[in-house]
Amino acid sequence: MKLSDFDFDLPEALIATRPARPRTSARLLLAEGDRFTDLHVRDLVDVFRKGDLLVLNNTRVIPARLTGQRTRQTGQGPVTAKVEITLLEAAAAGGWRALAKPLRKLDAGELIRFSDALSATVAEKGDTDLRLEFNLTGEDFDAALAEAGAMPLPPYIAARRAPDEQDRDDYQTVFARHAGAVAAPTASLHFDEALLRALADKGVEFAEVTLHVGAGTFLPVKVEDVTTHRMHAEWGEVTPEAAAAIAAAKARGGRVIPVGTTALRLIETAARDGQIAPWRGDTDIFIYPGFRFHVTDALMTNFHLPKSTLLMLVSALMGKDRIDRIYAHAVASGYRFFSYGDASLLIPESGR
Repeated sequence: MKLSDFDFDLPEALIATRPARPRTSARLLLAEGDRFTDLHVRDLVDVFRKGDLLVLNNTRVIPARLTGQRTRQTGQGPVTAKVEITLLEAAAAGGWRALAKPLRKLDAGELIRFSDALSATVAEKGDTDLRLEFNLTGEDFDAALAEAGAMPLPPYIAARRAPDEQDRDDYQTVFARHAGAVAAPTASLHFDEALLRALADKGVEFAEVTLHVGAGTFLPVKVEDVTTHRMHAEWGEVTPEAAAAIAAAKARGGRVIPVGTTALRLIETAARDGQIAPWRGDTDIFIYPGFRFHVTDALMTNFHLPKSTLLMLVSALMGKDRIDRIYAHAVASGYRFFSYGDASLLIPESGR
């Protein structure tokens, strides 16, 4: 399998920089085997069946983009310079791993001030990132970060506009509970409380899992033989309650439908032995054509970047030729792509 096999032409005009409003007005491409139907997210009430189980990722995106000032003493007095920080993940040694711009001008031990309340010291510096130790922890850190930080929009949006206050709502799911992600589980952004209630009233059930999406989700694949690609690791948890709900749905013949590739990767990690079980830890599962799915029957997801691991994942679920046709239809029909774009509901012909 070559990286070039997962390339396609995408007009730049189809890259969404703002979401549809209301959320459920986004378009939805329903792909049932080889049959495609153009719908809207609000139509999911008519598509999902009683007994279906939707698996939701309840991670909460933190405002991980920070702009600060570093100060150095020179012969002419103190000199300040701007520093841009993107938090990546909590570090095992304490503090946070982060990207910095400009990284090369920062030294270990240097202090960066982000606001009157929030500052950090460069604890370690590597070739590509660094580790920061903040002056606050716990709820005090969360409050100061919420005040000083901005939402970490994906590179393909951030290159076109800066994040603003609207993104604090737009780039967060309505069921976000556990803070720790630096990227949103974007398929879930299409749901609002009214749609969730309508689905529940129909008899659709829900299970919540947590996968803290990392910035590595945007890293490009750099190897031509995609099977040699190494995935970034992300922390996740499938609770005993979630595992039991998934197992019960499978036992009764209901469909297990993760909302988003993050939820899918997590539950398939927890089912690597063939059956779902509670699970907690770091997953670097890489799903590409040839992967055997154990619990996933269908997937709701947005439209993904060319040559991305997420495009490889949906190709594994639906088949490469079928995904090529789905994406050709989406481009020709003007569907909006990527994090703030439209959605698809992918149901394999086998009805797994």
